[in-house]
Amino acid sequence: MAQAHGSHDHGHSHTPGHDHGHDHGHGGHQHGPVDTGDWRYAVGLIINLAFVVVEFGAGIYSGSTALMADAGHNLSDVLGLAMAGGAAWLARRAGGPGKTYGYGKATVLAALANALLLIFACGAIAFEAVRRLAEPAPVMSGLIMIVAAIGFVINLGTALLFMRDQHSDLNARGAYLHMMADAAVSIGVVIAGAVILFTGWSVIDSLVSLVIVVVILLGTWGLLKDSVNLALDAAPRGTDVEAIRAALLALPGVTAVHDLHVWGLSTTETALTAHLCHDRPDADALLVEAQALARGRFGIGHSTLQLEAGPLADCPTC
Repeated sequence: MAQAHGSHDHGHSHTPGHDHGHDHGHGGHQHGPVDTGDWRYAVGLIINLAFVVVEFGAGIYSGSTALMADAGHNLSDVLGLAMAGGAAWLARRAGGPGKTYGYGKATVLAALANALLLIFACGAIAFEAVRRLAEPAPVMSGLIMIVAAIGFVINLGTALLFMRDQHSDLNARGAYLHMMADAAVSIGVVIAGAVILFTGWSVIDSLVSLVIVVVILLGTWGLLKDSVNLALDAAPRGTDVEAIRAALLALPGVTAVHDLHVWGLSTTETALTAHLCHDRPDADALLVEAQALARGRFGIGHSTLQLEAGPLADCPTC
């Protein structure tokens, strides 16, 4: 048995030349462990749900379809936060016999659902904006500005809760983008209300909404692409699989690397499996070196390595 410092490593020798190494440590993955901070999702959920009720009521009172549309977009944010928070909670649950990897993949699914929700919300906003272009109506611009400004502060404050982890956790990034998009919508409504107040051009409201939709879609594309890739068990963004292969092959005594797979266990954890052909007598030492390389240089804390001193009968590509 090979025990590496700082992780839980196992080396098993079943037959001569047929060694397996498993590293189940979570102390270092692609981005480092992230505290998902479930309280942030709860705080954002409660505040934004309360604001949805207030904004929709203000929209009815003022006759502003812009405020009602923004309230609908805010509601999609509430649903997105609920999914992201639920996924973060699930990711902390331990796995079982039927789910040996646990529930970390729920964070990937939540990020994907968040991206799809953003696209759906953009479609709804664009539809309403086009309708109002054809049928402009007078609105209470002053009330619109006040309510939208409050919404901007709430959405920006909620987004800032997730800003620190947005680059290390795709699930947190989904929540961050969702709230920043809504903050952009709110500030756009404030600007439109100001222009309408001074010019009386109610058509400005619809034009600003369409511009905001384009901005949101551009920001959502990266989230959608990354979440789809992780859902398909592709290598996480920023992980160079060929560089990993070259680094493993450069280890002393390693003659070949095959069956190399790298994928995301969750939005923050990365896993690796590989077969290493070698001619070293100290297989346990090679196992420790390879796992330390994966963990230290590439931030992959969950690695499973099969060491092969010769071709195996059940492995035609060895």
